[in-house]
Amino acid sequence: MSKKLIAFYSRADENYVNGMIKTLEIGNTEVAAGIIKELTGADLFKIEQAKSYSSDYNECIAQAQDDQRQNSRPELTNYPETLDEYDVIYLGYPNYWSTMPMAVFTFLEHFNFSDKTIKPFCTHEGSGLGSSVSDIKKLCPKAKIEKGLAIRGGSVNRAKNDIEKWI
Repeated sequence: MSKKLIAFYSRADENYVNGMIKTLEIGNTEVAAGIIKELTGADLFKIEQAKSYSSDYNECIAQAQDDQRQNSRPELTNYPETLDEYDVIYLGYPNYWSTMPMAVFTFLEHFNFSDKTIKPFCTHEGSGLGSSVSDIKKLCPKAKIEKGLAIRGGSVNRAKNDIEKWI
């Protein structure tokens, strides 16, 4: 039996949910990651930037868009020591400007994903997976990238059945 890891980036604070700005104690992607853990027993790892984005939604999206425009690789607070023991990586993130947050790019470039299976999942408010799956394929050309799952952030608490089918 293979060992599985859920590596995810998530953001609490102000978020755009169902057409309104709402303050979340736990980010939508983290909620989805928790459901995946419950269903699979996989280990969890939260991808966190050393310098967090603003808790203000509008300021955060401006910062994230600037990072994307500059193709930056934000420094992360830490990494798993190794991914050697994992065969399957569930990779979670919110959709930021049609792809993953740049911190997820940093994470993916840090490791060799050869012969690993990556199962991408994202939370969004209408933009689905965007170009994130093709971006993962470019960053991890020797990994097996499975079909991604897009979960509407405002519905994440009701997404267990969809997540279970995807797994």
